[in-house]
Amino acid sequence: MPDSPISRWFFYCPQTPNSIRVFHLLFGIFLLSLASWWIFASELTGWERVWPYRETFLKGWLLTLVLSFASLCLSIFIGLAAALARKASFLPLRSLAAIYVETVRGMPLLVIILLFYYVVAYQLHLENRFVSSVFILSLFSGAYLAEIFRAGIESVGQSQWESARAIGLTRLQTACFVVLPQALRHVLPPLAGQFASLIKDSSLLSIIAIQEFTLAAEQINSATFASLESFFPLAIGYLILTLPMSLICKMLEKKFRYET
Repeated sequence: MPDSPISRWFFYCPQTPNSIRVFHLLFGIFLLSLASWWIFASELTGWERVWPYRETFLKGWLLTLVLSFASLCLSIFIGLAAALARKASFLPLRSLAAIYVETVRGMPLLVIILLFYYVVAYQLHLENRFVSSVFILSLFSGAYLAEIFRAGIESVGQSQWESARAIGLTRLQTACFVVLPQALRHVLPPLAGQFASLIKDSSLLSIIAIQEFTLAAEQINSATFASLESFFPLAIGYLILTLPMSLICKMLEKKFRYET
């Protein structure tokens, strides 16, 4: 690739000035804004039909936000516990963790939702759809997080374990204070993807009639027959939730990046 002033404006290289990167970013935002303006200003659209349902949109979006945040926190705990259990020396615990991870990862989320809500939750007399939804998403995402955490733990050299044990730390102390901080920088990129997937997976919970964002959009579409006006805000709403998650994880990845 020729190294010329013109080529630097169209081809990426590590030496590309930040001013050129900012220009292309702003140009992309301009094109997206232009497309959005065309959609909103087109005579073929009828935004006035969905405007009376704006509170329904907002309530569904907020419920998705709270649901995703609660599931995210619980799934981190479940995933970390399952990852440590898979590394445990106690074989029954190790086997149970492996069965949980492989079983959940081997089934579609839709099947897990149906099984948990109509079988497990029914047997436990758990009638609260929100609580059931949090458990479903947490158990599903926790299985994937367990493998992410396990890969991060295994990326830390065995010498780190041996050195920590040599100075008198227990296995749990070694994992919490020596191994996990080092593993964190390795797991941040896949964590960002998994957290974004968790938010998007929450859309499937509409099948059990919880009034989250996707179900709200479907109900508005059924009432107004305005598909574009109902589902375009749905797409924007999910982007508002997922993009900051990716940006935060990238910032943390840079913060924890260091030489080993």
